[in-house]
Amino acid sequence: MKVVLVGVNSKFVHSNLAIRYLEAYTRDLRYSCELMEFSINDRPERVVEDILAEKPSILGFSCYIWNVEFINRLTTLIRLIKPEIEIFYGGPESSFDAEDFLSRNVGEYVIEGEGEETFREFIQGKIYEYEHKESINFQQVKGLYIRKDNKITYGGKRQLMDMNKIVFPYTEHEDLNNKIVYYEGSRGCPFNCKYCLSSTTHGVRFLDIERVKRDLKFFIEKGVRLVKFVDRTFNCNKKFANEIWEFLVKEGRDCSFHFEISADLLSKESLIILSCAKPNTIQFEIGVQSTNKQVLKNINREIDFSNIKEEVEELKKIKNVKQHLDLIAGLPGEDYKSFRNSFNEVYEIEPDELQLGFLKLLKGSSMREEAEKWGMVYSPYPPYEILKTKDISYEELIVLKKIEHVVDKYLNSGKFNNILKCFINSTCFGTPFDFYYELAQFFENMGYFKRNISSSDYYKVFIEFNENMSIKNTELVKDIVKFDYLRFNKKKGLPTFLENKIDKTVERAIKDELIGERKIDNPNDVTIHKFNFNIETFIVEKLEIFEETYIAFSNTDDDYIFTSKNKKK
Repeated sequence: MKVVLVGVNSKFVHSNLAIRYLEAYTRDLRYSCELMEFSINDRPERVVEDILAEKPSILGFSCYIWNVEFINRLTTLIRLIKPEIEIFYGGPESSFDAEDFLSRNVGEYVIEGEGEETFREFIQGKIYEYEHKESINFQQVKGLYIRKDNKITYGGKRQLMDMNKIVFPYTEHEDLNNKIVYYEGSRGCPFNCKYCLSSTTHGVRFLDIERVKRDLKFFIEKGVRLVKFVDRTFNCNKKFANEIWEFLVKEGRDCSFHFEISADLLSKESLIILSCAKPNTIQFEIGVQSTNKQVLKNINREIDFSNIKEEVEELKKIKNVKQHLDLIAGLPGEDYKSFRNSFNEVYEIEPDELQLGFLKLLKGSSMREEAEKWGMVYSPYPPYEILKTKDISYEELIVLKKIEHVVDKYLNSGKFNNILKCFINSTCFGTPFDFYYELAQFFENMGYFKRNISSSDYYKVFIEFNENMSIKNTELVKDIVKFDYLRFNKKKGLPTFLENKIDKTVERAIKDELIGERKIDNPNDVTIHKFNFNIETFIVEKLEIFEETYIAFSNTDDDYIFTSKNKKK
């Protein structure tokens, strides 16, 4: 008997935790289990070919809002080609209203909720059938939905499992290079946010902390690049969180660890521990969602933004923890003006990344039950995203989606920081939101949303945008664009719209000067570029001084050296 567990990820670099859990929890049983991973960007017909090449007798799929339609296509094709293969589903997109899910999809089974123990009993039953050549009754397996003879039955609710029974899902021989690895130290959430599925399960369960340290040591020694904890609120238990962070500060090496936290729960002890971390060891994702108190109350998330702001600013002072803050558009009671205000308040504290998400009315969430109350119209197709509410129109949400695009491309990439400050600090825009609105409108008018533009064109946009709106001195904008471009793209060479040739005699003189000052060892270590404005003064003091300057950019990393001003031949 061969079982193939299929994970369809949103990106190639992701890893599927669910199918690994199931395989690990049944590793001692007498059956063959194969894990296969794909992405939603793969061609379905090729995925079907690869799956069927394994000759499975049973197929399992982990279903989420981002992959369920892709999986439906896969299973429909597989059923047409090999109708004898049994199919089961798991994951949040099949667990809620599982009877309806089975009625709309091919296949025989749905595993509800936490799948490890239900899957183990299911596989034990299948092994018995395979070895004894006789059928057994699966209707007594708790957490299992079964379709047989066009009738769907349910084994009943299964109790939540002891977290410490979970088997570590990764193996020594597994290639995790260039993968984002998912891990959880706890299940559940102490909060009751109406839009989140975690609100349907009360209480939080934790793995034994020494077990967590051993697991993390495995990732560190294996040289994993990024470990993302899927815990809903990692620091809800401060003692647990602090001990793990302290461990990673000491043992983390070059591995990065990403956590979803509630900033207002950070303690002074947490900040002291985090202040000792190497840069890039710890990353935080902080769900603000809105700064409007009434909106937060409407979703059972009564957290004061001033508390979040205070802790985020304290984290910024230690300068070594990357912070990603989230907002959600379309929340009950939040109109366009309120969302604009939320954006500006969050932007003011200068997070490393700011994500503009859009409300999704997930199956099983209490937010879906209140849709009519708030005039919510949402897509009937996964991911069930909001289309409009009584407070915000479809047209306004479309505007926010375009703003989200430019924010993600420009702010979140971290490669345009000085350009953004140059424009946002101008008097032309009342707020950061207004700047991104105008930039998004410019993208729309130029047709850039409807076609791919090159990486250098994303820089050129600012020169065009400036000329269109007459915001800043054109030469200053070109210099700032050139500076940010060279910091991250110098190996590509300067595009023609940024060229500013330097006299070779001047270039040699500057390199000799840098060698004499022992700032470089070899003239080939750097490339010299000429600027018409004093970029150093602009970045440090925000002063716009027209003064010919030179900057030496490292040829090996992102470093640079401000050099001589008004250099004569």
